[in-house]
Amino acid sequence: MTSDLLAPLDLAFWNMESDRHPMHLGALGIFATHSPTAGAHAADLLAARAAAVPGLRMRIRDVWQPLAFGGATREEVPDFDPLDHVRLHAPTADFHAMAGRLMQRPLGRGRPPWEAHVLPGEDGVSFAVLFKFHHALADGLRALKLAAGLLDPVELPERAPRPAEPPRGLLSEVRALPGRVPGLVRDTLSDVGRALDIGASLARSTLGMRPTPALTSAPSGTRRIAGAVLDIDDVHRIRKSVGGTVNDVLIAVVAGALRRWLDERGDGSEGVAPRALIPVSRRRPRTAHPQGNRLSGYLIRLPVGDPDPLGRLDAVRTAMLRNKDAGPHRGAGAVALLADHVPALGHRLGGPLVGQAARLWFDILVTSVPLPGIGLKLGGHQLTEVYPLAPLAPGQSLAVAISTYRGRVHYGLVADARAVPDLDVLARALTAETAALTAACADC
Repeated sequence: MTSDLLAPLDLAFWNMESDRHPMHLGALGIFATHSPTAGAHAADLLAARAAAVPGLRMRIRDVWQPLAFGGATREEVPDFDPLDHVRLHAPTADFHAMAGRLMQRPLGRGRPPWEAHVLPGEDGVSFAVLFKFHHALADGLRALKLAAGLLDPVELPERAPRPAEPPRGLLSEVRALPGRVPGLVRDTLSDVGRALDIGASLARSTLGMRPTPALTSAPSGTRRIAGAVLDIDDVHRIRKSVGGTVNDVLIAVVAGALRRWLDERGDGSEGVAPRALIPVSRRRPRTAHPQGNRLSGYLIRLPVGDPDPLGRLDAVRTAMLRNKDAGPHRGAGAVALLADHVPALGHRLGGPLVGQAARLWFDILVTSVPLPGIGLKLGGHQLTEVYPLAPLAPGQSLAVAISTYRGRVHYGLVADARAVPDLDVLARALTAETAALTAACADC
């Protein structure tokens, strides 16, 4: 049996959630098929393959040892049964509606925190798989590796293996401590300065803040999911016409869609500029350790109140450039970096308060999830659509996740079902905003 301590940010995510407000992530994949039994076959494959994926056998257990008091560790479950995690459901006509109901159910904390739900389609030509996993089990990059072990194998170019450093035990950490003291002092002084900078930036970000009622709500424990698909070629045409990056365009599309959605529901968009948290990964793709979440973020104000599509895109591009010039270690969006300097017991005691304070930090999460450029299959059936699903912070009603797969951009929208009964309107607005940006660029 193996185990490893949760990284500080993983521990923070683990302690933020409650039964009423789960903090797991997800992905809804849709597969094309021509067999009415394909869903059942997929469930059998997932269960059989899960047993061979070490990361899926890991549960999270509290630790009360010296130097890790109040922390938690991932440890392998000796009697792991994949049938406890893979579920086959009755046929459904609406994958997103079913996935929303499943996403609102908390993951069991006493067993490996993941589930795979297979949803056969009533049309007989498709089935979907909803993969739920806790952020403490895996970040986006590691989740891709776990999912790869469940899908059909693909041939990838071979890379020289990177030697993995063996996990260091508590005794070795104690022995190495004297030699690390000078470096620790320097790092501490630097961290104090960084913390003060982040804190000051966070305080400034709240000045003149105008709450957006549609993006805030008392947690109801309910979830609604919707998705939208864009052609990546349209996004590239917009980018080439006005400059910036693909990510700038995708964020600007969110800003424009929010404007359309607010106006359609009668809330009004004039003067609205919600703060969007844009997570930034600090992990190098081939880094083996540490295995936990390594995240920072950029905080920008979405120019929802600007009536001009190109003006919105320019504002997003300018804000992102400003954040990139400062770097992911500065600014209000970098609050997650402070998790590394909070003792384990502090995360345990303060986690619920931090979760509740998220709405003071940002109004909406807009995150991008990397996906491989190759076609993926399950049981020989092609994955045609994949919608990433981000966690919803307490007090917030909407989160947006974006992925690009095989020439198409997939937006996954997660909302509090009671606060946002019209999530499909926002999904349609994403498509409409892309068309408006394309038309505006044609007139440039």
